Amino acid sequence: MQDILEAIMAAEGSSQPERELAGLAGLPVPESYRGVVVRAEDTRMFEGMATRDKDPRKALHVQEVPTPELGPGEALVAVMASAINYNTVWTSIFEPLPTFKFLQRYGRLSELTRRHDLPYHVVGSDAAGVVLRTGPGVTKWKAGDEVVAHCLSVELEDSAGHDDTMLDPQQRIWGFETNFGGLAELAIVKANQLMPKPRHLSWEEAASPGLVNSTAYRQLVSHHGANMKQGDVVLIWGASGGLGGYATQMALNGGAIPVCVVSSPEKAELCRKMGAELVIDRTAEGFKFWSDEHTQDQDEWRRFGERIRELTGGEDPDIVFEHPGRETFGASVYVAKKGGTIVTCASTSGFNHQYDNRYLWMHLKRIVGSHFANYHEAWQANRLVALGKVHPTVSKTYALEQTGQAAYEVHRNAHQGKVGVRCLAPADGLGVRDIEMRSRHESAINRFRGH
Repeated sequence: MQDILEAIMAAEGSSQPERELAGLAGLPVPESYRGVVVRAEDTRMFEGMATRDKDPRKALHVQEVPTPELGPGEALVAVMASAINYNTVWTSIFEPLPTFKFLQRYGRLSELTRRHDLPYHVVGSDAAGVVLRTGPGVTKWKAGDEVVAHCLSVELEDSAGHDDTMLDPQQRIWGFETNFGGLAELAIVKANQLMPKPRHLSWEEAASPGLVNSTAYRQLVSHHGANMKQGDVVLIWGASGGLGGYATQMALNGGAIPVCVVSSPEKAELCRKMGAELVIDRTAEGFKFWSDEHTQDQDEWRRFGERIRELTGGEDPDIVFEHPGRETFGASVYVAKKGGTIVTCASTSGFNHQYDNRYLWMHLKRIVGSHFANYHEAWQANRLVALGKVHPTVSKTYALEQTGQAAYEVHRNAHQGKVGVRCLAPADGLGVRDIEMRSRHESAINRFRGH
């Protein structure tokens, strides 16, 4: 691994980094590498505990693992940096079920996928790094290419996946429902997960948008999601967070009017730094949508709707960008405009949503489920980053050995934007190739830093 790192580091400051990186093709592939894993033997360690009390630091371990065989259509990537997503948090606390169930199911598919069914799971669904090897049949990528990886893993042997690859019956999220994920020194990905690394970004910055940026793109912009248009009022929950931070930028970039919902003055200020003008601090304004564990407070829904109208000049949201789930979903359905769309991609506060269906059916609203993104959507989302239209939201980074602490902070919502993890990269700020472009966007790139 040290030889690989030294070859990649030789590209720093080089006038011809591509030439330096091409030399990776001649280096041997290590027999093993360090990865962040959960272990099958630990899956019952949090039984009887409340979700909030489960500690990712106790379940995530950095250990040496064997380098798996490279299959057809796959690439082996030296991972310089990765990032924390909620799926890694869920994996680490074994909710809603241990991910070993996913690995066992995938392992039964073929002789090649049997590699994934192991008593340890190398996690992580984001990565930025350099291609080391490609398997048979790969023609678009070669050793030395600087890449980012999106997390859609598909087999595409069924016709259902060829209109929208997210509908492939064998669609999985890499590093969550498959093994050999991105929180490691090496990762195995399918070649159709790879995209060009934005040249003006460092490794940790380039790694951070992947999952959440692509998710936000499909959810808001794509015709598979809300099909956002200019002038749409878009209510964005958690608007300064890992997912919401990209939704806010896309709404602004696409001519929509974001109404940003946050939980602190600091988060409100981050939204304003992104260019949003309409912000609701739900903590400061005391919004509580549940009067007790079993009962939602419809008076609070109304008060929330009135606050939105106050900010927008009397308009209701055309689109509600949903991901908290149980805590907010009833309010989301209520406040959406007649004929509006509630588009949901997650349930970080609980999976069992409750809402009053009268406000859905009688007002002709739609609930749209949205899950990650297909390759085209992910590519377009990455293109926006590469063009400097959408910027990373990295607030802090950790070394690979500190991944447990990074996941703990995300679990406790003690973070802003995205939390990055340096895998092979020895420090922040490495990997920038287009210094001139970076200088034009420096303040936007760094606006989440230190928060």
